[in-house]
Amino acid sequence: MGVVFGVLGPVTAWDAAGEPIALKGPRHRAVLARLIVARRRVVPVGLLVDDLWDVPPEGAVGAVRTFVAALRRALEPDRPPRTPSRLLVTEGPGYALRAEPGQVDAWSFEKAVSGAADLPLGRAQALLDEALGRWRGPAYADFADEPWARAERSRLAELRLHAVEQRAQARLDAGLAAETVPDLDAHVGEHPWRESGWRLLALALYRAGRQADALAVLRRARDILAGQLGLDPGPELRRMEADVLAQAPELDRLVEPESAAARLWTRAAADYDRTVGAGARARLESTVGLLRDLALSGGGGLEAAREHRPAAVAAAEEFGDPELTARVIGAYDVPAIWTRSDDPESAQRIVAAAERVLPRLPAGPAHDATRARLLATIALEMRGTRSPRGPEAAAEAEATARDLDDPAVLAFALNGAFMQSCTRAGLAPRRDAIGAELVGLSARHGLASFEVLGHLIRLQARSALGDFAAADGHAAAAGGLAERHERPLVGVFTRWYEALRLAASGRAPHTETEAAYRAAAETLDGAGMPGLSDGLLPLALLSARLIGARPLDDRDPAHGDPFEVDLDDGWGPYRPWAEPLARLDAGRDGEAGAALHALPEPPADLMYEATCCLEAAAALRLGDRPALRRVRDRLLPAAGELAGAGSGLLTFGPVDAWLARLDAAIGG
Repeated sequence: MGVVFGVLGPVTAWDAAGEPIALKGPRHRAVLARLIVARRRVVPVGLLVDDLWDVPPEGAVGAVRTFVAALRRALEPDRPPRTPSRLLVTEGPGYALRAEPGQVDAWSFEKAVSGAADLPLGRAQALLDEALGRWRGPAYADFADEPWARAERSRLAELRLHAVEQRAQARLDAGLAAETVPDLDAHVGEHPWRESGWRLLALALYRAGRQADALAVLRRARDILAGQLGLDPGPELRRMEADVLAQAPELDRLVEPESAAARLWTRAAADYDRTVGAGARARLESTVGLLRDLALSGGGGLEAAREHRPAAVAAAEEFGDPELTARVIGAYDVPAIWTRSDDPESAQRIVAAAERVLPRLPAGPAHDATRARLLATIALEMRGTRSPRGPEAAAEAEATARDLDDPAVLAFALNGAFMQSCTRAGLAPRRDAIGAELVGLSARHGLASFEVLGHLIRLQARSALGDFAAADGHAAAAGGLAERHERPLVGVFTRWYEALRLAASGRAPHTETEAAYRAAAETLDGAGMPGLSDGLLPLALLSARLIGARPLDDRDPAHGDPFEVDLDDGWGPYRPWAEPLARLDAGRDGEAGAALHALPEPPADLMYEATCCLEAAAALRLGDRPALRRVRDRLLPAAGELAGAGSGLLTFGPVDAWLARLDAAIGG
């Protein structure tokens, strides 16, 4: 993400490592704060002068320019000399800070408060807790007296109070009345004019079985409002007092149906705790079921499941029972669509545990299903690697599963086969066949999560094959199933597919495509999928530029078109393929050639063709014949496809266009 700006307290900034950035004096911070208040809009230099000084001194305009130059050096220390800033930009009569939504704590706070309203109670509480934790003091604390900050400070302060009350309401709806009382008591003590706070406190006390205290709070609110503000209580407080006196049934009603499910879960969990011993095997296997459900919920649930899963496997191994360990490992059959691991170290530990237990399983058909699940797990967790063990485990899992009368095991094995179907370019038809079998198998046997997976796989494969009519149908089917079965992460992939669709149409300017990719990237915030999100946006933006500046068949990187690659953009795993292009942009052809020669074969994942295209672009510019031949051979099996579109996320255009240019360069 790069630089992060903090205005929920004293104005500050942190670098990508989370270290504070030295912003020099108060006027430097004032310029920065004023630009953040403008929310990416241009602030004319004359207005900055008027905002910084009551009586501008001689040379004030020059001083502002000096402040901006110093800020640019502090915020972008690695920017090459005489290259324009991409963050604090000069535009027209003034300056603008082109920060992304996630780069300013106040903007992230606003998004979180808005988004919490549509989330389940537990996730809403967690999101609001995190959002409120961003506050380090009053907003723009060091500019409290500045007229230009006044409206924004007031707006953010009001939004914070609303978030505190929104969180309290969520906790009340989750049945946490007694736990909510202390925070609300402090809230109304600090902000006695907020009738909504008094109402929530009275409701919390009533639901905690403290009817007399609820009435006393409402009377205290009446006295304070009348005595300090000369106001009578509004209709909400008057209605609350009447309802408490009447013991109205609606005061006990929690949010339905979600809170009813939450209460049922709490009671069942308490009964389970009383009945099942802490070290019992049944408890361990149930825990894995819980982790699987957590993962399917997406976001924080997926992250929590990923964090706790290795511990569950380790706990199973402590029992010394290979069958139990095998069941615990294989029971985590969460469908996976992305071919790069979110946590490679954890994946290695899971694979190691599975390999340890495999030879210890008793021989015979009674354990074939367990063995197939272990092998499928190995295939899934070895996604994106070049080890032959991944494809080998996938093939064995699929063969074993086909001999069983167990659709769930076969679906899991097919997921493993999909994960190992990216070992070279041109395998979209193979993945399409896997997706088609998954859709049919899952629809027949009620395996909703794997049916969603099958549609997403086919969306990817049909995109690679240029069949967008079919891909549209699979996107719609996946979205419908996701809504019906509460699979929120599906929306991430369908939103990215919409951006890919726009790029592949060839009708939109690359600026419009870039805007679609940026909007899609926002769906990855909090999605819990770093293996997907890391480096994806800069790669997508580059793809839009490479094919969008003019038709791909007419664009020739060998003729010197700039790539506009900035290695500070967070390229993640794609950095090695971006580096030659960045060196070429900087005019360092020798370094670009060295970086090109150092490239390994791309990982065995859905970005195989995309990274090949980055390599091809650099090789074409440099005229490097060995690299040209190497990348041509790698792309050739995908002839007739759209490069990178098999990801379902982005495209670098027709593979045939790249092959034609490579052949021309080699032949020349």
